[in-house]
Amino acid sequence: MIYWQLFLAFFIPNMIGYGGGPAIIPLIENEVVGRYGWMTSQHFAETLALGNSLPSPIATKMAGYIGYDVAGPFGAVIAVLATVTPSLLLMLCALGLLTRYRDSIKVKSMSQWVRPVIMVLMGALVWSFFSEGVSSAGLWSTLGIGAVAAALLMGTRIHPALVVCLGLGYGALFLGG
Repeated sequence: MIYWQLFLAFFIPNMIGYGGGPAIIPLIENEVVGRYGWMTSQHFAETLALGNSLPSPIATKMAGYIGYDVAGPFGAVIAVLATVTPSLLLMLCALGLLTRYRDSIKVKSMSQWVRPVIMVLMGALVWSFFSEGVSSAGLWSTLGIGAVAAALLMGTRIHPALVVCLGLGYGALFLGG
């Protein structure tokens, strides 16, 4: 039963989500934290931060880690397969239609309608992580880490993985993480 739940927890968000890994993260969080309770919001946020520091698509990294955490190596395989199967199926089905109607105004404007939805989902994810950070580390630490990370990312050429590692290091040393 756990394998079926694991499959559904990653298949459904990847099937209904549009816009790539970052757009489906809130949907995966809802399944993993809200529906099944396999992780806390804090653990999910830490997993996401660590996953963002590694190469490859975020959704497959999250699926592999969470699947392994929940049900071992076979759980990791199930979760990763559930993550990539919807994209593969949809790409195969949509390829013919998109090729046939590629010059249509409706097809071109379809992605324009999706952008506001993705923006709202990302905003909700940011608010969720901010609220979790404030409740666990405090307002000033959360704002400080965010400000330093933003300054490093926008003002220097430091790789984002290093910025994440610096934030993790700060949390481990000063916040008892």
